[in-house]
Amino acid sequence: MSSRPPLEARRYAVLALALTLIAALAALAACSPDAGKPVAALPPPPAPTKYVALTFDDGPDPAFTPKILDILDEYGAKATFFAVGKEVERAPELTRRVHDRGHDVQNHTWSHPDLRKLSWASFQQQVEATDGLILEQTDTTPRCLRPPYGGTNSVVKKRASALGKKLVLWTLDSRDWTRPGQAAIVQHVLTAVQDGSVILFHDGGGDRSQTVAALPAILKALKAKGYGFRLACRP
Repeated sequence: MSSRPPLEARRYAVLALALTLIAALAALAACSPDAGKPVAALPPPPAPTKYVALTFDDGPDPAFTPKILDILDEYGAKATFFAVGKEVERAPELTRRVHDRGHDVQNHTWSHPDLRKLSWASFQQQVEATDGLILEQTDTTPRCLRPPYGGTNSVVKKRASALGKKLVLWTLDSRDWTRPGQAAIVQHVLTAVQDGSVILFHDGGGDRSQTVAALPAILKALKAKGYGFRLACRP
């Protein structure tokens, strides 16, 4: 007949040993010179020392703008969306969503014409009609105007000023509108970026799947390089 204690007794013995070890460790911790001291909080990450402004033109687009918003949220980046009035009319709720997510919605005309070729009446209509729709969705009248194609001259500047608008162009074109491929967009932006760059992307006006695909790698690299993000239309 076996001399080993019953299974139940062995289980109680193991449990008693475990409790004894836990008590001993607790007593040891209580004797530590650091016992009872508050744990120091980790220092906050350093503030960015360089900044870029991310801008997106020609939207909002139901297929691509929501994906871009999610990516921006993931990387804690805010951007300026230069919206086309007729696209705002098609997707008013999406325009409101852009604003509610903490981004800036500004004016990119009603139908994307070359402002250098318009009469004063047409120029005024393009800007004011777009202002009105953006105001309805964001409770904010755009302060800035991005002329399509970057087309500006002294007349465009005077007319924009007469409508209370600051013209905002860009210093770095991602060339995503040429659809050169995800890798090419990433390489072009990261090679040319510098402190203060205003980067042009597109969230509408065509197939922007390459922009969506390239954006995470761009934002990750910019943050690793110490860049923060600012809105393009600042007072």
